[in-house]
Amino acid sequence: MSMHLLVRWFLRGSLLLMLAGWWQLDALPEPARLAPAIRQQPVQESLIAPPFELSAGDIRYRLSPRYRYQLNAVVVSLRHADAWWDSAHEQWNDHINPLDLCVVWGGSATSGAYRQVSFSNTQFECHWRWRGELPFDNAEAANTHLVTADPAMGKRLKALRVGDQISLTGMLADYSTMKDGQVLGTRVSSAIRTDSGPGACEVFYVEHAQLLSRPNRRGLRLLQTGALLLLGSVVAWLALPPRFNV
Repeated sequence: MSMHLLVRWFLRGSLLLMLAGWWQLDALPEPARLAPAIRQQPVQESLIAPPFELSAGDIRYRLSPRYRYQLNAVVVSLRHADAWWDSAHEQWNDHINPLDLCVVWGGSATSGAYRQVSFSNTQFECHWRWRGELPFDNAEAANTHLVTADPAMGKRLKALRVGDQISLTGMLADYSTMKDGQVLGTRVSSAIRTDSGPGACEVFYVEHAQLLSRPNRRGLRLLQTGALLLLGSVVAWLALPPRFNV
C-alpha cells in the first residue's frame, strides 16, 4: 500500500471519528448512570437579605436576593450568552448572565423519561417537546439563568456541557442592570417549579458549582482523537512527495 493511499485512509478515518464524537457529544446519560443526588427536588428556603451590587466593566447590577436555593440536576440543553446569534444580552448590557441551563431532576430523570423529550434553548427560553411513553413532569424541568460576576466562576459554568450532572448552590434573585445611574432593565426570578414553561425561569446567583458526573466523555474523546488524527494526516499529506501521473 502506497503512503498516499495510507494517508487517505487516515484522513477518512479521522473524519468518521469526529462525526461519531459529534453525534455522541450531547448524549443524555441512561438512568442507571445518574448520581443519587439527581433524585432530589430543588431545595428553596426563604431569605431575608439586603440588595447588593455587582459590576462587570462599567456596568453595575443590583441584586435583590429572595431565596436560598440548591439544585441537583442533569443538563439537557444550554445556551451561552456570548453566542454569535445572541444579540439581546449585548444590547441590554447584561454581562453577568454567562449561561442558561435547561435542566431536569427527580423522577422525570431517574425514570429515563427525559431521554424521550427533545429540548432546545433560545436566547432567554428553554423549550421541550415530549415524544415518548414514559410520564414526564414539567415541574421537574426548568430554564435557569445562571448569574455571576466572578470570572473564575463564569469560566467554570461555561465549561458545562449537555449530559453533565451538576450541583449548584446560591440564591434566587431579581436583578437590575444600571448604567450612568439609570436602570436599563430588570429580570425577575421564578419562585415556583409548577410554572414550568418557556417563560418560567429561575434567576440563579451561583455561589458554588460542582460537577457530579460527566458520563458522555466518550463523545468528547472521539472528537478530540479524530481532530488530532486529522491534523496529523494533513501534515503527513503535505510532507509526502507529489505524485505525477504518467
